[in-house]
Amino acid sequence: MVSSSATAPRSGVYYFSQGWKLIRLPGIRRFVILPLLVNIVLMGSAFWWLFTQLDSWIPSLMSRVPDWLQWLSYLLWPVAIISVLLVFGYFFSTIANWIAAPFSGLLAEQLEARLTGATPPDVGVFGIMKDIPRILKREWQKLAWYLPRAVVLLILYFIPGIGQTVAPVLWFLFSAWMMAIQYCDYPFDNHKVPFATMRESLRTRKTINMQFGALTSLFTMIPVLNLVILPVAICGATAMWVDCYRDKHAMWK
Repeated sequence: MVSSSATAPRSGVYYFSQGWKLIRLPGIRRFVILPLLVNIVLMGSAFWWLFTQLDSWIPSLMSRVPDWLQWLSYLLWPVAIISVLLVFGYFFSTIANWIAAPFSGLLAEQLEARLTGATPPDVGVFGIMKDIPRILKREWQKLAWYLPRAVVLLILYFIPGIGQTVAPVLWFLFSAWMMAIQYCDYPFDNHKVPFATMRESLRTRKTINMQFGALTSLFTMIPVLNLVILPVAICGATAMWVDCYRDKHAMWK
């Protein structure tokens, strides 16, 4: 399977679906295992705990609905549940991404070589260790960009009316964009493309990235499927990098 940047870019739905196929490629599966294990342990434990708490959290959130919106309560209940799942899913997927970041970058690097027909970089413990400071610095950059925006959106949840109607929609759109940034960043970072440059590049194909990020966000809320979403999203984002961005930014080390 060889791809190239000459290939016309497809939709974000296409790249997300490709991720499910690419994790099963012979020679790539072994690089999927560690990010997959991190995600299974963390997301599995987190969502098990979350579902034990929903019975108390949802009524508390719904108690903030003003009287004039009570007639919409039957619609706001599912919105409240989805909001909790979105916030919770993104929070713990971020933690999983931090822990698995060195292995995620390695997976993106190996898959890119496979898709382009290049010689895969040598893999070794020393190679992974020397990249950890750079990778963690990049994760801090993403967190610093994300936190102020997330805090503003979370504050909206505590405003009666807005918190149960507008805030969930804004949070979903923001999560979709952040998921695109999170997973597309691995191949960009492998080529040492600055974080700001990467964001500018993603904005040039915003529709594709929002589609990809929205599907990733949705799957982080689905039990069982959310356990494997980390390597799937990395593989899909790497395929997008190869088709859409590699010609302009690639500079193999």
